[in-house]
Amino acid sequence: MPAAASDAGGGRPSWPAIASFARSAEAHGLDSVWMYDHFFHKPSSGPIDGQLEAWTVVSALAAATERVEIGTLVLCSSFRDPSLVAKMAATADEVSGGRLILGLGAGWHDAEYDAFGFPRDHRVERFEEALRIVRPLLRGETVTFEGDYVTTRDAVLEPPPSRDIPILVAAFGPRMLRLTARYADSWNTAWYGAPDARLRERLGALDAALEAEAAIQRRSSAPSGSRSETPRRRRRPKRTATIARSTDRSTSWPRRWARTTSSASAT
Repeated sequence: MPAAASDAGGGRPSWPAIASFARSAEAHGLDSVWMYDHFFHKPSSGPIDGQLEAWTVVSALAAATERVEIGTLVLCSSFRDPSLVAKMAATADEVSGGRLILGLGAGWHDAEYDAFGFPRDHRVERFEEALRIVRPLLRGETVTFEGDYVTTRDAVLEPPPSRDIPILVAAFGPRMLRLTARYADSWNTAWYGAPDARLRERLGALDAALEAEAAIQRRSSAPSGSRSETPRRRRRPKRTATIARSTDRSTSWPRRWARTTSSASAT
């Protein structure tokens, strides 16, 4: 979605322009619209590119559209408490009539962290703790969790989500891909131009993470002292490919959704 000054040729897009963009996408048959999550983008030189807050725009789009899925590509887990994210997601999904895709990532733009006082140490570890809270809450579970960075005690979403809200994870590093294989319903990666060796390498890394997670699940489901003949496999996440000109903030959009079937299925 156009929500930065650079998206409007130097002037911040107005809400009527954003809503019109989404409705036009819907009218022309697109399946989904996506919103990135940054306070601003600060290049190495030049002015700061100011941007609107992601979740406010997503919530407004939930009411302003009727058919398209509405996703975050992706929501930075560092900026919001994970229990609050789950509650926000359940509510926005209700407003949209079941059209939300909750895209999550660990964050990367250090200038934002420093400007607004968010810790940027152990980002992957913090992201894992967030996933361990968000996913079960969105599946209707009561969550008690004692982590190094966040704690919940008997947290529950009331009213509960009306469906299993899909979780998308943006990742490409080994640890993030492991979390994708374990917790995500969909996966997002980015590259430049047509599908190339870089994309094939990332798909291969995802497949390796999925096979490793499937092996863990086979071991955990096998009875003590025996091998499981019919291991339980978690549903493989969909793959979402992203093409970008410069950063994920301005020109990212999903190219295809491909459901895979062989095993349980990066930034």
